[in-house]
Amino acid sequence: MAITKDMIIAEVLREHEDLVPVFMNSGLHCLGCAMAHGESIEEACAVHGLDCDALVEALNDCLGAANA
Repeated sequence: MAITKDMIIAEVLREHEDLVPVFMNSGLHCLGCAMAHGESIEEACAVHGLDCDALVEALNDCLGAANA
């Protein structure tokens, strides 16, 4: 299943722990904070001033490589 910007960060990480480095490298270092449990990828990117589309693409690229 592809990652979308409306997905909750904690839910994505429950399914795909291997994506932690992608989040960390993008600048989202607070994956264990309370906000990660109710905040979508898009909301977190807005708060941190990140390019959401680029992050979602990187996450899906990583998943594709992992499933190849």
